[in-house]
Amino acid sequence: MASQSVQFRTKTSNPDNPGVSDIDPKEVWEQKSNVVLVDVRRPNEFTDELGHVPGATLLVLDNLPQMIGDLPKDKTVIFICRSGGRSGRAAAFAHENGFSDVYNMKGGMILWNQLGLEVEGRNE
Repeated sequence: MASQSVQFRTKTSNPDNPGVSDIDPKEVWEQKSNVVLVDVRRPNEFTDELGHVPGATLLVLDNLPQMIGDLPKDKTVIFICRSGGRSGRAAAFAHENGFSDVYNMKGGMILWNQLGLEVEGRNE
């Protein structure tokens, strides 16, 4: 079965990474069952006060070069971090390595929390 790309209404160009598109966290939440969510923060950040997006997989940015082959090229992948910087670089790296359907979650977990979206994994 051919993969079907998710079309995002909120897609904008990432200001720091040419060729990378940012997606609004609310739309990430709406589409979470149709995409692969990859959090590129450190393990302690994944469970800190910001928590993480339910269903996200932790893949530390430093390990991305070795683990890139584990990500599905036939699905939409959205990278997430604290504020959007590291995930933007992760999306750019994936794009440079043959992934065509990769995005950055705008504003990272900071904006996600500001919007009051559901989180899991908080150490409280």
